[in-house]
Amino acid sequence: MRDIAVVGFAQTPCVRETDGTTNGVEMLVPIFHEVLGGLGITKTDIGFWCSGSSDYLAGRAFSFVSAVDAIGAFPPIAESHVEMDAAWALYEAWVKLLCGEIDTALVYGFGKSSAGQLRRVMAMQLDPYLVTPLWPDSLGLAGIQARMGIENGLWDERAMASVAAQSRSAALSNPLAQLSGEVGADELLALPYVADPLRRHDCAPITDGAATIVLAAGDKARELCERPAWITGFEHRVDSPSFGTRDLTTSPSAVAAGKAAGADGVQVAELHAPFTHQEILLRQALGLGDDVTVNPSGGVLAGNPMFAAGLARIGEAARRIHDGSATKVLGHATSGPLLQQNLVCVMEGRE
Repeated sequence: MRDIAVVGFAQTPCVRETDGTTNGVEMLVPIFHEVLGGLGITKTDIGFWCSGSSDYLAGRAFSFVSAVDAIGAFPPIAESHVEMDAAWALYEAWVKLLCGEIDTALVYGFGKSSAGQLRRVMAMQLDPYLVTPLWPDSLGLAGIQARMGIENGLWDERAMASVAAQSRSAALSNPLAQLSGEVGADELLALPYVADPLRRHDCAPITDGAATIVLAAGDKARELCERPAWITGFEHRVDSPSFGTRDLTTSPSAVAAGKAAGADGVQVAELHAPFTHQEILLRQALGLGDDVTVNPSGGVLAGNPMFAAGLARIGEAARRIHDGSATKVLGHATSGPLLQQNLVCVMEGRE
């Protein structure tokens, strides 16, 4: 196994709406310049490019091909794409690096959620025969999951509000966050429901944005980064897409991915939890105790760019290795309805 590390990370500000096109070019060009410039390299030094996005969200076929304009496809490049959060594109790039074909890879993800009705768009990932024709609202489905957890004594509305309050507070130190500020749980609990028992603060905001990560192997990683975030575990697990066959109050795929990736002993975890109760659920599934700092960036409750948020969680976790504030961290991404798929990336710093 080759030693592979995250050596660079950049993301756009998380905003409610942008004026740019849905192919992400306007968002991507600045962060490509930022991450490559920070490493002192150019695009010709990148051996492989891989992206994550959604043509359906963009409202156009092969929108990811248009996004390649942000790279510049001449001279010819090696490029790939996944129709998922770019955390899965990172996994593809990691595998390619393991094969020894390349020494560097740049991964990026982008999404313009403001271009459509996200709550309706999300129904298109459900069972096309039995569920999607009912057009279940994504917030309503999450509300069912939250209610089941409450009735089973796993969390309550105050615990959920406390997660939101902590997210807003942590995001004060994140200049790219969409939502931040000091607010108390009692203040949040006084607000109206949007999908009982969920209030607006329990749900990640609609966000436009993009993120990018550079991976490098072995000596190349040491050359590019003073303190690389070495990937020691990278695992993806999937639960059934059928709600009737799943216990929605837990996540077996998150449990399995966390164990396989070696989540024990992490000091910082960035969790891709679009709803407050899902952060609580993931903490339990991944075995994260009170000694683990969770979502110091504010997490996706402070800004949730579709198809880039999971990648950004890995980048934010790696940043704690880069700055020396942690020696073992965890980045998590989810895809599918109600935490159906879970990907865990564990990284460590070495002296």
